[in-house]
Amino acid sequence: MSPLSSQRRRIVVGVGGGIAAYKACGVIRHFTEAGDDVRVVPTESALQFVGRATFEALSGNPVHTGVFADVPEVPHVRLGQEADLVVVAPATADLLARVAAGRADDLLTATLLTARCPVVFAPAMHTEMWEHPATVENVATLRRRGVTVIEPASGRLTGKDTGPGRLPEPDEIAAIAELLAERGDALPRSLDGRRLVISAGGTREPLDPVRFLGNRSSGKQGYALARVAAQRGAEVTLISGYTADLAPPSAVSVVSVRTAQEMQSAVREAAARADAVVMAAAVADFRPATVATSKIKKGADEPDTVPLTRNDDILAGLVAARAEGDLPADLVIVGFAAETGDENGDVLTHARAKLERKKCDLLVVNAVGEGKAFEMDVNDGWILSADGSETALEHGSKALMASRVLDAVTPLLTPTIGRPAADGECTNTGSSH
Repeated sequence: MSPLSSQRRRIVVGVGGGIAAYKACGVIRHFTEAGDDVRVVPTESALQFVGRATFEALSGNPVHTGVFADVPEVPHVRLGQEADLVVVAPATADLLARVAAGRADDLLTATLLTARCPVVFAPAMHTEMWEHPATVENVATLRRRGVTVIEPASGRLTGKDTGPGRLPEPDEIAAIAELLAERGDALPRSLDGRRLVISAGGTREPLDPVRFLGNRSSGKQGYALARVAAQRGAEVTLISGYTADLAPPSAVSVVSVRTAQEMQSAVREAAARADAVVMAAAVADFRPATVATSKIKKGADEPDTVPLTRNDDILAGLVAARAEGDLPADLVIVGFAAETGDENGDVLTHARAKLERKKCDLLVVNAVGEGKAFEMDVNDGWILSADGSETALEHGSKALMASRVLDAVTPLLTPTIGRPAADGECTNTGSSH
């Protein structure tokens, strides 16, 4: 059973007929290992790439493709009606076209017509097919109907081709599907045409060629923010410090940095053309005043102390630059605060004081400590707003927290209608691929 579920879920995994069908095995395994009841519904073409026996062995359930199998059970109606979640991976151009047209010519399309639960399509096809006006329109149609069609990854395709259209990795598909199950609805495309800068991970401040000052940040929350923002339509630049070996999210541009100073420079550069900046990284407050050119040895020459110097406050610097006109006046700035209570006040007391000092638009607050926030897959906390409002964030996955944070960011963005375009920027804010 999923750690975020209270009961065994019924999940349909649809598999389209593309070379990426083998990745569906990883998606199936994710749900079966979580204790879910998984029914695999491939197309006939999918079975040309992965055999029926493989899907049956992984799911523990029989696999059919046509509506005339197991007729007394009426599977073409029952599977969709009873499903808690439907995930289709890969979704080929042909399958998207048939579903958009309302076809019901095999068990998978019939199941999709009867499903009233969250539905996720993970497209996979050649770049020319993904960018073709017919596919673009089919995707837009499905999204208007409340279906989540995730953005594909860019990379190596069949043969020598590369570009957008690659199926995301199974873990990423599963993470988005789990988010929809938590939300209970589709991801809104509320960030189409927007540019977001998101920082993630921890910085490492070198002491010598071997040692550094760092922290326990895994980067999971920042990466979740980047992944969810991209799937809500945003053009995302992820400024990434050190992370717990996380794979870059699909449809996201990643800039890797090491130190607080490098992160400051990268964030400031990207913020100049952004609609919002979300500072989820755990940036070191201090760095060694000097960096030894060789490893510091134990013994008579070892230092008694390590003098530190303060790093610039990146978040406060963004707010100041906006006020001074060096960044767009309508730039939305979001900070993160990892807090603990002490004799001077609880977590929220310290967070409110920090919001007053930083003067950002939103401050996302986490209570940290053993088994909380850092290095965990779940999170909770509060969103504090500059207008004085406070919103509690329910306990759930870091993707759910990311989704709720972006829900709060969206209303603060300047409307795109009538908003001046940057040099070279197209004013059409419709979805593009």
